[in-house]
Amino acid sequence: MSAPTHTRPHPAVPGGVGARLPWWALALPTLAFAALLVLILNPSDAQAASGDPAITHLVDRAWQLVAR
Repeated sequence: MSAPTHTRPHPAVPGGVGARLPWWALALPTLAFAALLVLILNPSDAQAASGDPAITHLVDRAWQLVAR
């Protein structure tokens, strides 16, 4: 008569539910979001580059097509 064998549970798959993120994986997107939010709230601080009129026209045309 054989004895039952006890197997160890398999470790969690990397990237699974139990995986831990490094501190910078949350800090960097949070910092970027905060910086963009500040620019949106105070657009006078953002320096707009003088764009090429052809590019500006193309963006305006694309915006008109999307707005339809």
